[in-house]
Amino acid sequence: MKSRKEALRTAKKIFAASMVGGRLDEGAVKKVVAKLASSRPRGYQEVADAYWRLVRLELERNRAVVQSAVALDDATKSRLDADLKKKYGPQISTEFTVVPELLGGMKIRVGSDVWDGSVKNRLERLSEKFN
Repeated sequence: MKSRKEALRTAKKIFAASMVGGRLDEGAVKKVVAKLASSRPRGYQEVADAYWRLVRLELERNRAVVQSAVALDDATKSRLDADLKKKYGPQISTEFTVVPELLGGMKIRVGSDVWDGSVKNRLERLSEKFN
């Protein structure tokens, strides 16, 4: 069985080979997964887990989720999309969802970055100050 460090090192090498022009190549990912599944080298499960984590993190880094209390108009969506592309690059894809529990405002998540300008969050922070 491969050590965890060795599996992570191998996964990082495979992940780097899956990148084409600075972007994750879907075809390369499929080939890697198929090769690991068919050959099942020693410690392949640890390598596959580490590789999948790297792929998932890369995909999340290139995806923005915008949650708002009400549906946003097209002009606002376009402006937000343009601002996010300006900050994170043209590869970012934006997903808009309505979450009435936010009460107002919006919450934006890109990878591990989160901007929470919702009324719900402000009320929670305010209640913490008085408790």
